[in-house]
Amino acid sequence: MVPKFMMANGALVRVLIHTGVTKYLSFKAVDGSYVFNKSKIHKVPSTDMEALKSPLMGLFEKRRAGKFFLYVQDYKENDPSTHKGYDLTKMTTKELISKYGLDDNTIDFIGHAVALHKDDNYLTEPAIDTVKRMKLYAESVARFQGGSPYIYPLYGLGELPQGFARLSAVYGGTYMLNKPECTVKFDDEGKVCGVTSEGETAKCKKVVCDPSYVPDKVRKVGKVFRAIAIMSHPIPNTAESHSVQIIIPQKQLGRKSDMQVFQISPRVFIQC
Repeated sequence: MVPKFMMANGALVRVLIHTGVTKYLSFKAVDGSYVFNKSKIHKVPSTDMEALKSPLMGLFEKRRAGKFFLYVQDYKENDPSTHKGYDLTKMTTKELISKYGLDDNTIDFIGHAVALHKDDNYLTEPAIDTVKRMKLYAESVARFQGGSPYIYPLYGLGELPQGFARLSAVYGGTYMLNKPECTVKFDDEGKVCGVTSEGETAKCKKVVCDPSYVPDKVRKVGKVFRAIAIMSHPIPNTAESHSVQIIIPQKQLGRKSDMQVFQISPRVFIQC
């Protein structure tokens, strides 16, 4: 499992609310969102006042960026009057940003620290995705009026499947743990039809599983490298925050993809 924070207004949170699983879960807001720029860690602004004081952009660049953020804020996909004549399904992100004359550092900040793209491929892709990501970031910050758009469940991400298990039990569902050598079964048409373990098969129409259970049905597109550090103090230059996310854009490291640093607070009671 790759550790990650949840967007406060993201699809997963909406699913948890819609299904009622939230009554079995508790969350804490993440203290801050940061970005690594020019060898320093900077807070991603979460309020207008923070934006004015941020060293990430110069005074005139802030004015240009402000106009772009205002466009994104007002944009409504189903309301052409908010599009300013731009078809974001056909215009690339690079073309849209060029309309506002933003410099490379600002583009890097917007694309990786706000829209949370993991590489620069987004620049040549339709701008609609980046705009939606930016709107989600802003909506998530506003949802709990915190210092970041992120939340994290008490006791860790393992609480999410446990919450669904408890909800499933209410409706007569069965939950089986530590079943050995589970095999996903397919019918003659290639559709999933069940899961077999210890000679018994549970029939079903859908299976949610790790790719390792169906290696011949997936295509490898990349790797994730992880490292865990146990620290006795907060990360420097993060205002003594107990939980933060730090985005290190690829250009800052001369790499082809970003690095993400998650600092998990002891206040969420995660046990190793």
